[in-house]
Amino acid sequence: MEVTGVNRGTREELRKVAQYQKGVLFCILFQILAVIGQFIVPPQLAVFFGLSVFLVGIAGMVFVFLLAINVYSTGTGILLGILTLFPIVCLIVLLVVNGKATGILKENGIRVGLLGANMSQV
Repeated sequence: MEVTGVNRGTREELRKVAQYQKGVLFCILFQILAVIGQFIVPPQLAVFFGLSVFLVGIAGMVFVFLLAINVYSTGTGILLGILTLFPIVCLIVLLVVNGKATGILKENGIRVGLLGANMSQV
């Protein structure tokens, strides 16, 4: 079966896209929760949520880079990874890259749910 939408066109690359997309989805979820948490908790604890936003941002940068080099190019992966260092832009980049990964997975007949692809189908 031929795989479309990934650089090398192999099933293994498609599996990587599914795995990295799960990482991106969890980063989106945790980033939203951490930002909301900063405004809900007392100021003394808000520092911990700020730190968690930073750490999730770093994880998001890694997942975006890994995913982008599989579906775009290395240069685009580096650019998108750098863009994830900016607070609001980070969430937009995560959503755009997630949308691209979802499209590729669906194009190859893999069902994608709320938390990513069903790994047994890949």
